[in-house]
Amino acid sequence: MLKPLGDRVILQAAEEEEQTVGGIVLASNAQEKPTTGKVISVGEGRVLDNGTKVAPSVKEGDTVMFDKYAGTAVSYEGNDYLVLHEKDIVAVVD
Repeated sequence: MLKPLGDRVILQAAEEEEQTVGGIVLASNAQEKPTTGKVISVGEGRVLDNGTKVAPSVKEGDTVMFDKYAGTAVSYEGNDYLVLHEKDIVAVVD
């Protein structure tokens, strides 16, 4: 499995099929980018200027909301993931 470094987090973005009021299913390239996902893996945390390490505030299994255009899309062993910095996560969904 992928192990993120520093304050990075690996997410599996939520797959949402978008359908218009008339029942037409939109192509994936015409849809809005998903903004929620499940945390798959978390790095060790951010290191401050004085050398202390700040633990991440999310954990594996959390469902989170993130900035719309944040992160880098990667494929690993046939699965698609999003790697982003913890600062790009805006909320944890309960």
